[in-house]
Amino acid sequence: MLTTELSRAVFELPVASRLELARRLVESVVKPASPNEAVSEGIRRIEDVVSGRVAGFCI
Repeated sequence: MLTTELSRAVFELPVASRLELARRLVESVVKPASPNEAVSEGIRRIEDVVSGRVAGFCI
């Protein structure tokens, strides 16, 4: 199946199915972070915003 044919077929799926497929595809190419790595990354990002190195945003 060509990529264009596959894309057409995927875009016909319901949104929830496309989101699940997208999640599975990302997981297949990105190593999930361990809980410790994820917490460390979260703390680093918070520190970046608090220190002003990165601009935060409000919702």
